[in-house]
Amino acid sequence: MVAASGLTNEPSVEPGQPLRCAPLDHPHLLAWREAFRSFGAKPRRYHCSAEALIRRVAGGEGLPPINRLVDLYNAVSVRWAVPVGGEDVDRVEGGVRLRYATGDESFDGDDPPKPGEVVWADAAGVTCRRWNWRQGRRTRLELGTTRAYFLFDALPVFEELDAAMDDLEGSLRTGWPDAQIARWVLA
Repeated sequence: MVAASGLTNEPSVEPGQPLRCAPLDHPHLLAWREAFRSFGAKPRRYHCSAEALIRRVAGGEGLPPINRLVDLYNAVSVRWAVPVGGEDVDRVEGGVRLRYATGDESFDGDDPPKPGEVVWADAAGVTCRRWNWRQGRRTRLELGTTRAYFLFDALPVFEELDAAMDDLEGSLRTGWPDAQIARWVLA
């Protein structure tokens, strides 16, 4: 996890050089397909967030411009084949934890989570469905976000976590030299 404060989120900027994209048969993506299958999410229909982005880039669509912070973490996700998500610290209620859904949680995105689905949730409800498949609106990074944390959902086969976190941290330090940045790994 990388956390930062002292940010000023802004609209997307024009893309620079072409985006380096991990292959769809990357071992980490294959492991994510198995993880999704293990809790009943069909991997052909539901892709981890990194695979969904890589499929867009590989198909020629490019990354969707959202805002500067989201664009940065999406680029890291595509380069390293690791699901990365960002949340606005000021919109999260209580601590966030990864757990199984009961099926009666609040979710402000699409349909509510199914019982047994792996979700990220805070005290107010689900912040992200199917582990990292669909983020809710309530805690997402928006223009004006000044404090954020970035979750790197890495499975045990992923050996490049430090490099991926360095990549995002470097981009944050370049874009916001006065930001306070911390990072840690949760097991």
